[in-house]
Amino acid sequence: MFSRYVLLIVSLVDLLSDFRVSCCDENCANKTVFTPPRLVVKHGDRTSATCSLCPSCPDDIFDVEKSVGYNVKNERNITVTWTVEKMMEWRTTPKCYYIKTDGVICCTRLNITVYKPPALVSISFFNHTGPLFESCNYILQCKVHNVAPISNVRVTFFRGQTELGQKWTLSNLQKEPVTEVFSLGISPTKEDDGAQYWCRAELELGPDGPQPPLMVVSKKVIATVHYKPRQLAPSPPDLITLTQGDRLELNCTAEGSPRPSYTWTSLPDGVPPSTSSVLTIQSVASGHEGQYTCSVSNYVGTNTVMFRVAVKPYITTYITVAVLVGIACLMGGVFCFYKRSKKHWAVPTDGE
Repeated sequence: MFSRYVLLIVSLVDLLSDFRVSCCDENCANKTVFTPPRLVVKHGDRTSATCSLCPSCPDDIFDVEKSVGYNVKNERNITVTWTVEKMMEWRTTPKCYYIKTDGVICCTRLNITVYKPPALVSISFFNHTGPLFESCNYILQCKVHNVAPISNVRVTFFRGQTELGQKWTLSNLQKEPVTEVFSLGISPTKEDDGAQYWCRAELELGPDGPQPPLMVVSKKVIATVHYKPRQLAPSPPDLITLTQGDRLELNCTAEGSPRPSYTWTSLPDGVPPSTSSVLTIQSVASGHEGQYTCSVSNYVGTNTVMFRVAVKPYITTYITVAVLVGIACLMGGVFCFYKRSKKHWAVPTDGE
């Protein structure tokens, strides 16, 4: 009878070597305990964990099922230390188990994460080379090369030191190293001309993993943003009124990328063409009155500014002179009069 019982146990053990993973009960009241309960190990590194048998659990059949490494039991057969000198597997789940007197297999699973930091992180614009155009839509791509597990990777996009957004993947549960592309849409403005875009990949493995999380950043991509000219000078009034002899200065200075060119057209007769941002006439005459058109252009677009100029004559009359001389005489206490027949100014004397 005893020999048959031994044979039954041996046969059961042989059977469990093939089916233990699918048949063990992980919800037993009395369970084995792994220390630590979770392992985070870099691919190729050494790792180990110890399984302890509960005080009331039978120790006749107590061990760690594993696909890699080796086990060492202590003398009292209440702990088993599992060790891997060089972790090369990506998917391994050791189980510490014992068999109850009723034949039920109680087990505890050791959660293991095998990781590999990104080999490289790079950034680029999807399907685009050369300058960007203001208000157009583009896709930034951050490529994380040869990393595991990909589900623990978080990617952050930056413009300079400004964070643009974060991306991660939850659907890819692959344990082996993969290369993944993360995307972010942007719409640049003229302020982004010369901006540096880059991305950062973080491998977040929780409190049992490396602290702070492993981080790899990309090189920086300098953006060139082209945009049509924009007026820098204040908008001109509807009508610019000057007096003959005044200085005329019309300013249509603008900014643009590439650098814009200036063309003055619809000029009054006598005003030569100009390619300057500021048109200047030192002394205006009546012939300078009229409309002036300044066109500021680059290959992206054109901005046009209109100026209307009116020129008043410079007037000096006898009435104006007479009033001024009369005021001067009164202030000096002298009475003056004008002799129409002599057409001159005189001071009255006795007898006149």
